[in-house]
Amino acid sequence: MDDENERAARAKKGSPFLNTAQAAFYIGLSQRTLEKMRIKGAGPKFRKHGRYVRYHIDELDEWSKGRQDETGADDGGRS
Repeated sequence: MDDENERAARAKKGSPFLNTAQAAFYIGLSQRTLEKMRIKGAGPKFRKHGRYVRYHIDELDEWSKGRQDETGADDGGRS
């Protein structure tokens, strides 16, 4: 797992694009979960570079920030 973290950190420094394994680690999901979300259209935006799926770090961050409002847990269930 440390290898994935290091790869994601290196990728962020050099390229803003992560492969599925790196993106999954970056947002704290399993690779399979991220793949399923992609198929259903429920996950973060992705791009196809030829036959390769790539996720842009900024779009992963944006998607993750949008997820915090879905549970209502941030405000203790109060409006």
